[in-house]
Amino acid sequence: MNDPIDPYETSETHLERLLGRALNSFELPDATVERLGSALAHASSLHSSHHEAGLHRATYRHTYLLSDGSSLTLWELVHGTGRHGARGAEQHELYADEAEARLAASRLPAGFPGFAEDISGPVFDLDTALELLTSLMTPPPAPLPPMYVPDDSADHARRVLRRAENGDRPGEQTARRLRAAFAHHITQIFGRQYRVAGKDAGFTLYEHAFLLLDGTETSLWEVEHTATPDGRHMCEVYEAERAAREAMELRARVR
Repeated sequence: MNDPIDPYETSETHLERLLGRALNSFELPDATVERLGSALAHASSLHSSHHEAGLHRATYRHTYLLSDGSSLTLWELVHGTGRHGARGAEQHELYADEAEARLAASRLPAGFPGFAEDISGPVFDLDTALELLTSLMTPPPAPLPPMYVPDDSADHARRVLRRAENGDRPGEQTARRLRAAFAHHITQIFGRQYRVAGKDAGFTLYEHAFLLLDGTETSLWEVEHTATPDGRHMCEVYEAERAAREAMELRARVR
């Protein structure tokens, strides 16, 4: 495991350590963190791992026994792009749901070799850029009807909106409406990696579809990309698919 296991470490200390190093600990549902406050014992194990040259990721399962006799599991995703196994490059993320941890792992830049590399001024390659723009604006095939899953959907909507960095992200009116969400479904609509003028950029589009208490449906469209000046991972959220695709096109143009 990435840390030596201390058989005398209390569950409280273990949880504090996990939350302290996780980049996204603020995204955990408040109810989950509150329940973990009554943990009596815990056990950790390696769930999966993947290693390539200069890239590695692993998922750990941390299960806690609570005072009411129930158990609760946190899924920790550890990943890094450090050269020669540099531990300082490791990053940690925590999820309350295994499916979310798998989704987060699938978003990691395994196909983006230059994700952690410095990007020095933009160089424009016309042919590659045109191919990228064409694919970004191509309508996707008709999706299957979503299979909604009741699973803290209002909290999921809150976390999606919270991580959006674009200035034109959905506002308070949308946030209020999504508080009535009781089921949701996540679909990856688009995902592709390109080398543009010798540099790597990844674009992924997700639809977060929500079923509301009044029986209506609504969606948030999340764009994840690495077409940023420093090559870092960025999330943008839109209310319309067209706006999300236009944002991807713009990012490809200004790279």
